[in-house]
Amino acid sequence: MTKYIFVTGGVVSGLGKGLTAASLGRLLRQRGLKVAAQKLDPYINVDPGTMSPYQHGEVYVTEDGAETDLDLGHYERFIDEDLNKYSNLTTGKVYWNVLNKERRGEYLGSTVQVIPHITNEIKEFVYRVGRKTNADVVITEIGGTIGDIESQPFIEAVRQISLEVGRENSLFIHVTLVPYLHGSEEHKSKPTQHSVKELQGMGVNPNIIVLRCDEPLEDSIFDKISLFCNVKRDCVIENITLPNIYEAPLMLEKSGFSEVVCRELGIETPAPDLHEWMKMVEKIHSADAHPVDIGLVGKYVGLHDAYLSVAEALHHAGYYHNVHVNIKWIDSESITEENSERVLGGLGGIIVPGGFGSRGIEGMILAAKYAREHCVPFLGLCLGMQITVIEYARNVAGITDADSGEFKANCRNKVIDFMPGQSDEIDKGGTLRLGAYPCEIKPGTTMERCYGTLEISERHRHRYEFNNDYRECLTAAGLTLSGLSPDGTLVETVELTDRPFYVGVQYHPEFKSRPNRPHPLFLGFVEAAKAR
Repeated sequence: MTKYIFVTGGVVSGLGKGLTAASLGRLLRQRGLKVAAQKLDPYINVDPGTMSPYQHGEVYVTEDGAETDLDLGHYERFIDEDLNKYSNLTTGKVYWNVLNKERRGEYLGSTVQVIPHITNEIKEFVYRVGRKTNADVVITEIGGTIGDIESQPFIEAVRQISLEVGRENSLFIHVTLVPYLHGSEEHKSKPTQHSVKELQGMGVNPNIIVLRCDEPLEDSIFDKISLFCNVKRDCVIENITLPNIYEAPLMLEKSGFSEVVCRELGIETPAPDLHEWMKMVEKIHSADAHPVDIGLVGKYVGLHDAYLSVAEALHHAGYYHNVHVNIKWIDSESITEENSERVLGGLGGIIVPGGFGSRGIEGMILAAKYAREHCVPFLGLCLGMQITVIEYARNVAGITDADSGEFKANCRNKVIDFMPGQSDEIDKGGTLRLGAYPCEIKPGTTMERCYGTLEISERHRHRYEFNNDYRECLTAAGLTLSGLSPDGTLVETVELTDRPFYVGVQYHPEFKSRPNRPHPLFLGFVEAAKAR
């Protein structure tokens, strides 16, 4: 029978519930188990797709086109399993589904209530991911902090699941903060005790408590929390802040994390084989001595989580090439003609990631121009590819007013415009070109050199495309259209093939990069930056 693990958080938000869940997923996978992971988010948005990146960081896109919370990126990178639309549920999606069922008469005239209708919808979602993936273990992270009003239906739903599948098939992990008071030079367990009491008041008794801390904890803290929170002594696990997130599974396993989880769930497996992961972490440490500066030019650099997968993909490639990628976070609004040399000079490479809206666009165009004119390795992702096309059209092909229909609706030369079937009249949420699509690569290009094949599949999230009316004039000016959709109608990638690395792609390769299997485009980009 599928086992269900629920991860909650207490005291404060941002404790690393997602990393704890992802680390556990990796450990269980290395024990030979089939693991599925999902995130339950209490906010009322249907999905994060229409949110500002400053709210929840990047929007992570799955293979089947679901716009999800960034924690799913951690799950995929750690567990190395492709997730799907059943891996992220929000309060908005729950109520959307329930209200549509009510309108269709599926509740046969019943009064629709939080219990049982809302909780049943949540429960069905949790059960479904296990059925769809045939998982041995389903790890479900519940967003927010215990005590939040909006989280209560989710806690009630997983409480009911625990009763339905049996205590022997369900496990609750509670992640809390243990603060250190410098005045008295001691850690304090009281916030954890209060958080657990709040959770118990909702009918859930945690089996394992994970303690987030910045310094090692003294034994008395473990004893006190075990006693006052009614958990076994070895079920109190230390989670120290680490310099690199990929050390987390190894650190947690030193406390016997996966062994305790398997014991409590009655799972008999061999010890986790962590040799490959340990070698990867050793490589991370050895790469720190060789820095390469990469300029990430974006409009949301005030919150680095807005580009989380891009940053991780850069680091993955750095580990492979034995270099430490030092990301220079550059606000595109700060770049001008006058200061571009001072801001961009000395970089090993420049990357322009995705985004929406007209703010900061001219600075990105200047960054692409600087990279082209100074032969700096350049990678444009989604919006970054569109920037590449606009800059080349303006400054090489002589189309001085070239722009995107997204930024200037009345522009005469829209080298980037709505893709077929899109328009301003379409709702913004969930209507982009989303998920994995195939692409055919032109032989003899940088793309072929990086991928080593002529057929690929990558994840998309965009509404605008290269305008085919400008194919002839831009290729005549020297721009290579190196990747097309199989039917030849959509330009997926552009490049300057005669450069060490100057590539723009309409998709998001960062979503498929893994710490032990870096994405080929990022490998090629970082290799060129290292050589420079």
